[in-house]
Amino acid sequence: MYVLLDLWLLLLGFAAGVLGSMIGLGGGIVVVPVLTFFGFSPTLAASNSLFAAFSNAVASSVSYAKQKRIEYSIGLKFGLLAIPGTILGAFISHDITSSSFKILFGIVLLASSVYIFLRRKIEPKERNLSKQIMILATGASFFAGIISSLFGIGGGIVFVPLMVIVVGLSMKIAAPTSQFILLFVSASGMAVHALLGHPDFYQALLLAIGAFGGGLVGSRLSLELEEKKLRILVTIVMIAAAIKLLIDSLEGPF
Repeated sequence: MYVLLDLWLLLLGFAAGVLGSMIGLGGGIVVVPVLTFFGFSPTLAASNSLFAAFSNAVASSVSYAKQKRIEYSIGLKFGLLAIPGTILGAFISHDITSSSFKILFGIVLLASSVYIFLRRKIEPKERNLSKQIMILATGASFFAGIISSLFGIGGGIVFVPLMVIVVGLSMKIAAPTSQFILLFVSASGMAVHALLGHPDFYQALLLAIGAFGGGLVGSRLSLELEEKKLRILVTIVMIAAAIKLLIDSLEGPF
């Protein structure tokens, strides 16, 4: 029984790592819904997922660094700006009810699915790091930090569109840079959750091992794989997961 559980968590981490690395959103967008469906509490699912997100970000960043596809100065700024939000998000997750978590995360999944489906239609503008843009980036990064720790997803759903639409990076640079940002975001959230006693470290380790391997694979596939069919499949799965979460939320207290 335990062997099967171990294998399941490793495979889940690997699949999440591949997808998370390729689209730059972090593997938690896959891990958290699956864990929630199998009865994990919101706090446990989110905190365990952050270990996988961190491991995935490490593997992806190493590969993307070799491909020279990371904007380090932007990644470092956004990553550090998000840290206060990750601390707040971890504390909020301690008190959130299961139904509220499912509703909010369902909304996040729907927003993510729209982004993934439309990502090739998003065209970057000229690069812009003006004072006004940095003020906007500060608020957006703080918000991304909150949802990262609250939902265990890393915050890439905010960072990637922010870098493409607002800052003006190309998608091929924004997704790898997002993984670099998630190094800081997931590490901070992971540390706070650990201090609060939220994760199951054994389960988190298994997810992290799988996500590390998935990150290495996903970063290579991002250069070679035609993503249109994958994007459609992921969008359908995420919408289905969001609907399931919203339906399940009606069955529990708020």
